[in-house]
Amino acid sequence: MIDIGGRRLHLIESGRGQPAVIFESGISASCLNWTHIRSEVARFTLACAYDRAGLGWSDQAESPRLASRLVDELHTLLAAAGVPTPYVLVGHSFGGLLVSMYAVKHRDEVAGLVLVDPLAAGEWLHPAPEQSRMLGRGIALARRGAGLARIGVVRVALALLTGGARRVPKGIARLTSGAGESFLSRIVGEVGKMPPEVWPMIQAHWCLPQSFEGLAAALDALPGSSAEAAQIVLPHEIPLTVLSAGHCSAGELAEREAMTRNSARGWHIVAANSGHWIHLDEPELVIGAIREMVESVRASKAESRL
Repeated sequence: MIDIGGRRLHLIESGRGQPAVIFESGISASCLNWTHIRSEVARFTLACAYDRAGLGWSDQAESPRLASRLVDELHTLLAAAGVPTPYVLVGHSFGGLLVSMYAVKHRDEVAGLVLVDPLAAGEWLHPAPEQSRMLGRGIALARRGAGLARIGVVRVALALLTGGARRVPKGIARLTSGAGESFLSRIVGEVGKMPPEVWPMIQAHWCLPQSFEGLAAALDALPGSSAEAAQIVLPHEIPLTVLSAGHCSAGELAEREAMTRNSARGWHIVAANSGHWIHLDEPELVIGAIREMVESVRASKAESRL
């Protein structure tokens, strides 16, 4: 637990070596999302994952969750923890947006980027009416989820879902949030792809009001975060690897191809057998991409010494 100025963030380190690999999770995920990947990466370098404020073991957030503020908090955390630069930053979904902003703001600290099915910077910049309604519903459901967590309803529903029951959780969802069971089912589905030892911890986190409040705050700030991210241009000299899910549209794939072409050392990998959570569906692809990036950074450093 690292104090970053009146608030503590949870950081987990494993392995040794440079460059350090820093993992940034999706909008509602904790460091546990990277457990398997982090343990494998720790076999060949220092691997670090953390929980943003309001998620996992970190303290509750007290400020708007704009991307710029999240980047500042990560920068303060890494400095306070003494994690040596340079970093290879790995970000999934919304986390990809954050590590890209970090690379622009702290260029000298970043040796490479690995983006795992990243959120497009402009996706929520000018949301269409249906997007706005969807975002509003997501915020409302997250806030309602916090209330349900306070009175133990989420704990009961998750316990039933993880035990295989469906009828009672669906009944709870109809009586409370209208669609909450599908959200809980998705949590259980993704958790099932992670190492079994982390299942009780993730379930415990989603029984806490804090987790839902953290999600609501991040969703509420999403248009503002997109506006900030839309202004950034990744430095040409930073090596970049982008992994895309198999269901990505032609437009998304074209955008990511352009991103990697604009990098001096860019790679675009399509994970044909993966959904959005590539690091859970095909972890070997992500581990391989990180290993290649780390080895490339080490080779460049060795060349510069000659």
